Amino acid sequence: MPDLEVLSIERDGHVATVWLDRPEARNAMGPAFWDDLTAAMGDVSNDTHIRAVVVAARGPHFSVGLDLKAMAGLLTGTTGRDDAEQRAQGDGPPSMAVRAVAARAGVKRLQRSITAVADCPKPVIAAIHGYCIGGGVDLTSACDIRLASADAVFSVRETKVAIVADLGSLQRLPHIIGKGHVAELAYTGKDITAARAKEIGLVNEVFPDVATVVAAAQDMAAEIAANSPLAVEGTKAVLTAGEEQSVAEGLEYVATWNAGVLQSDDLVEAMAAFMAKRAPEFRGR
Repeated sequence: MPDLEVLSIERDGHVATVWLDRPEARNAMGPAFWDDLTAAMGDVSNDTHIRAVVVAARGPHFSVGLDLKAMAGLLTGTTGRDDAEQRAQGDGPPSMAVRAVAARAGVKRLQRSITAVADCPKPVIAAIHGYCIGGGVDLTSACDIRLASADAVFSVRETKVAIVADLGSLQRLPHIIGKGHVAELAYTGKDITAARAKEIGLVNEVFPDVATVVAAAQDMAAEIAANSPLAVEGTKAVLTAGEEQSVAEGLEYVATWNAGVLQSDDLVEAMAAFMAKRAPEFRGR
């Protein structure tokens, strides 16, 4: 289990729930968040006992996005040393080029943290309540399935704070809700309700409150986990690859994938269970 500061992990059978666990700050994404997210997703991805993952949040809100005060250095490209220290060492303040390089490296590090969610080989379900703003949308757009409570509010907020969204929303949302809806949300920075999010396909379903949305996400994860983990992970791999492939390329890819997976013990168990009229017990072998 990794040593986490603002996230926590709970395991229940074959399901892991990764909690955003900084409720006092409305789960704002400060410096510790990015290291925690990478570590948490690496932990559940590498745990062969885990077959599905839920991402949920403690407190009244899923996340208000980037902690602008704590992450100011990233936005300005500062190196972490003040001008006086630099002058004392004969360096002087950093040039615009140095600041730009530092800012780009910082953004790339944050992008890798969000991408760790998308790269998880197991299905990831987001259970969203309250505010899901900016970086919260980046995080949930990296999940495979999104469920929301009725009080959820979504916003690709970056244009309102003079930033171009750069952690994945602009790249992933067009595969989820369509280009026109992405353009509306990203250009305006407007808030939308859970009902509107369901209408445009951003979330699959809306539930009355936070308790029910988390329970629904965990139930769905358990339903997924009851299937053959090899088949589920293969299905995710094929769906992901298909986003960048033609139909013909996708068919070639899945044919190659299944040439190996069709030899699994899970397939033998599925056939035996069908003949015996019982539920299969998949072992991921």
